[in-house]
Amino acid sequence: MSDAKAGKRIKPAAVGPPRRRMSRTERARDSRSRRQRNRQRRLVRGLGIGAVALVLIAAVFVGSKLWHARGPVVDFTGDGGPQVLIEVREGDYTTAVGETLRNAGVIADVATFLSAAQGNSAIAAIQPGFYRLRTEIPAASAVRQLTDPANRVGKLVIPEGRQLDDTTDMKTERVTAGLFTLIAEASCLELNGERHCLTVQELRRAAEHETPEALSVPGWALGPVTRLGHDHRRIEGLITAGTWNVDPTATASTVLAKLISQSSAELDRSGLPAIAEQLGMTPYEMLVVASLVQREALPHDFAKVARVIDNRLAVPQRLEFDSTVNYPLDRQEVATTDADRAKVTPWNTYASEGLPATPICSPGRDALNAAEHPEPGDWLYFVTIDKDGTTLFTHNYQQHLNNIEMALDNGVLDSSR
Repeated sequence: MSDAKAGKRIKPAAVGPPRRRMSRTERARDSRSRRQRNRQRRLVRGLGIGAVALVLIAAVFVGSKLWHARGPVVDFTGDGGPQVLIEVREGDYTTAVGETLRNAGVIADVATFLSAAQGNSAIAAIQPGFYRLRTEIPAASAVRQLTDPANRVGKLVIPEGRQLDDTTDMKTERVTAGLFTLIAEASCLELNGERHCLTVQELRRAAEHETPEALSVPGWALGPVTRLGHDHRRIEGLITAGTWNVDPTATASTVLAKLISQSSAELDRSGLPAIAEQLGMTPYEMLVVASLVQREALPHDFAKVARVIDNRLAVPQRLEFDSTVNYPLDRQEVATTDADRAKVTPWNTYASEGLPATPICSPGRDALNAAEHPEPGDWLYFVTIDKDGTTLFTHNYQQHLNNIEMALDNGVLDSSR
């Protein structure tokens, strides 16, 4: 039987020489020694951490001194780099303009730009639009370039009474630029030596082939516009007279859509839909009336002509306006020919009853106001009798014929036509 089974305890074998027992005094001394060594190690570790911290603090201090000595990049120097196009949006304050310039790489710091622009009335009155500037220029240079009219691009001015197409006066041979030409000219951009413009043909194709929805035609005009198919004149009058901004980098369809959208928003703000409903008309019909008023009279007679239109439509009686005969013609004259008046077109109010199919021009605010508020009266006829623009109105047809004789005698009308 083994010793384990006999219940005897097995002692582990000793390794190495036997260890001498330490006295109480020796154990105390050894404990103190260990504590001292631990304190020294902690002290060394603490000194190391402190040294690292001091190095970091010194680095921050030196860096701070350098930063304050040299400062961040707050302004560029020199003549700048390549040109860029930036947009100042409606409602942008000077700070927002500065942020746009900084984001485009034109200036280095907004605060420096604000300082350079301080007291500059031209900057304070900066208009929404597109501006061409060089990148990486001093803030003072950015102020000068931004306020230089030569650096504003895409500005479009549409005079009252213009139509989409160019027209030529048969007597003077003078060509009046239409909206397509004006838009094409406004779209021209020369940037870093390269010049790009939209063309009249591109704009006309977009007017013909884009869907009314893609052109942002307002809901109240969708029906009449759709009925005219792919005739580019379906958008006539939907771009109103005024000053607009054209993005020189945009496509023809995008440019037209934005102009139509902005124009319809202006018409909505003017109250056109609500006023038209009160008068028993659609907003589109009101726009057509305003275009006729614009082309048929001088401003002081706008409200009277608007009443003549209302009175004739109520009779009913054909409007018989020469302006509607002239509208689709490339070459126009105040007094139209019998042959022209006999042609049936979607616009000729001699050949057809009611209003023309579209507006015949872009009416101004005064013409729209006259269409919305016709002057009270029973007039059915009017004719301009002299070259000063004097126009006589009457309800009596015989009196109207007499007035026409005065116009013939004064050379306003041609008796041979």
